[in-house]
Amino acid sequence: MSSDTVKVFEHETVGGYVVAEARLDSQATLNALSLEMIDLLMPVVGAWEEDPRVAAVVLSGSGERAFSAGGDIQALYRAMVTNHQAGERVDEYPYQFFEREYRLDYRLHTYRKPLLALGHGVIMGGGLGIFSAADFRLVAENVRLAMPEVSIGLFPDAGGTWLLKQLPEHQALFIGMTGVNLNAGDAMLAGLGTHAVPRTALDSVVGGLLELPFAGESASDKDLIGGWLSDLRAPPLPAAELSAVSDALNADGGFAAAADAVRAQSGRSAWIDRGVATMERGCPTTVGIVVEQIRRAHGLALADCFRMEMTIATHCADNHDFTEGVRALLIEKDNAPSWQFGDLASLPEGYVLDHFVEPWPRNPLYDLEDRR
Repeated sequence: MSSDTVKVFEHETVGGYVVAEARLDSQATLNALSLEMIDLLMPVVGAWEEDPRVAAVVLSGSGERAFSAGGDIQALYRAMVTNHQAGERVDEYPYQFFEREYRLDYRLHTYRKPLLALGHGVIMGGGLGIFSAADFRLVAENVRLAMPEVSIGLFPDAGGTWLLKQLPEHQALFIGMTGVNLNAGDAMLAGLGTHAVPRTALDSVVGGLLELPFAGESASDKDLIGGWLSDLRAPPLPAAELSAVSDALNADGGFAAAADAVRAQSGRSAWIDRGVATMERGCPTTVGIVVEQIRRAHGLALADCFRMEMTIATHCADNHDFTEGVRALLIEKDNAPSWQFGDLASLPEGYVLDHFVEPWPRNPLYDLEDRR
C-alpha cells in the first residue's frame, strides 16, 4: 500500500517475519510532513504494531537531500492568515495539524516493536520529531539536524521538549535558542543518533535486517538489531561543534540571563558565532519560550511534554510572530520579519508565560497515556 507522499513496504525476512518500512516520499518539499502524510502514517504504524508478522518497523526518506525537512509550514501559514484576518478561528487546520502530528510522535515514542529511522541529509523540525522517536536512529555522515524554529517564531515542538530534556542543559539551550545546524558528529555526541552508518550503506540496512533471525519478541529482537548495528562499520564523522558550548549556560536565571550567557559564548568558534547571530535576528518570543520550555521539562513525563507543546503551539498559531516569521522567511522571502517585540530587552516575561497557560477547558491531548 502506498500513496503519493508515503510509500509503504512489507519486506519478508529469512525466518518468515516482516520488516515493515514507511518511506516519506515528497522530494519536492524535502519530505516535509503534511497533514495528509501524518494521517497516512498513523493507521499504518498502528496496524504494524498489532501485526504478529511484523518484527521491526523502519522509517526512511526518499531522495538524496533529506530524511525530512520539517512540517508543511506553508499550509499552516495560509490557515493562520485566514484566522488572523477574520479575527477568529474560522480554519481549524493549524490546531488539527499540531494535535495529529503530536499524536503520531507520541505513538512512535511509545512504540512496542523495534523502530528504526534511517537519517540522511536534512532532518529538522517535524522531521526530527519522528526521527528522534525511534529506538535506533541511524545517521549518515551527511546529516544536518536542527531545531530552526527561532527563525520563524515557533519553538522546538513535535517532541522537541522530550528530546531537549535528555541533553545536558547547556547543549539543549544553545540548540533551541540559536537554531544551529548539527552535523553527524554532534548528533552522536548528543545522543540524537545511536549509530553512524555510511551513506552508501544506509540503503542496504533494510536488506541486512531481512537476514536476521527474528523471534517475534520485542525485547530480544531489539537486542538482536542493536548487536547487528553495532557491528556495522562507522564512517569518519565531522568534528562535533557542540563540544565548544560552555556548560555555564543554564535556564536558572530566565531568558534574559540565558541570552546573555549565549552571547558570552561568542568567539569560541565560527559555528557558535553563527548561532549567536541567528538568535539575535531571530524571534525574541521563541527565545523566551525555549528557556521556559526547558526549565519546565525537567519534571514532565512524556505525555505531559506533548500536552505542553500543544498549549504553546496553539498560542503560537493565534499570535503574531509565527505567521510573520513564515512570511518573511518562506513566503515573501524578504528576510525582514517584524517581530511583536523588537528585542529580548523589550520582551515581557508575562507574555512568554502566557504561552504555557492552556487556552481551553481541556487539552486536546488529555487522553495520552503511558503505552510502554
